Amino acid sequence: MKLILLAPLAIFVIYYDVKYRRIPNVLVLATLLAGISVNTAFSGFQGTISSVQGFALAFIPMLLMHIFGAMGAGDVKLFGAVGSVLGVSLVPLAFVVVVMLGAVLAIYTMLRAGTVISTLHGVLRIFVGLLPGWEMPRFAMSPDRKHTIPYGVAIMLGSLIAVAVFPR
Repeated sequence: MKLILLAPLAIFVIYYDVKYRRIPNVLVLATLLAGISVNTAFSGFQGTISSVQGFALAFIPMLLMHIFGAMGAGDVKLFGAVGSVLGVSLVPLAFVVVVMLGAVLAIYTMLRAGTVISTLHGVLRIFVGLLPGWEMPRFAMSPDRKHTIPYGVAIMLGSLIAVAVFPR
C-alpha cells in the first residue's frame, strides 16, 4: 500500500524539484494526511501513532540540516510527510538510503558545476564548526540552479527503494 501511495507522488515531486527547485506545499500536506489516514485505516490507533512518530523521526534530522543551511525547507517538510506514510519502523532505513542517494546527487552536482574545491572547503568548515569554541558556518542558498541539489529526488527515490527492499 505504501508503494502505491508514494509512487505517483514521486513523479510529481521529482518533476517539480528538478524543474523549479520547489516542492509544492499542497503535495506535502496531501502526503501527510494520506499517510496518517492510510496507516490509521489499516492499523487503527497503533497506525496513527506509528505515522505521527514516523513524521517526527523523519522531520527532526532534516530540520537540523536545514538550520545549518544544508537542506531546503521543502525537503524537510517532504521527508516528514513521507515519514508519516512509512511509519516509525521504516524511517531509519529510508533515511540511510536517502542520505546515500543524496551523496551521489551531491557528488554529481559538484563535478558538473566544477566546484569540487569550494565544496570540499565548505564541508571542512562544517566539521571545524562542530569543534568546541568554533562557530558553525551558515551557508547561503546559491541563486544558480546548477549549484543546488534537487534533494526531493533523493527523498522520493530513497523512500521508494526502502519500501520495496524492506517491506513492513
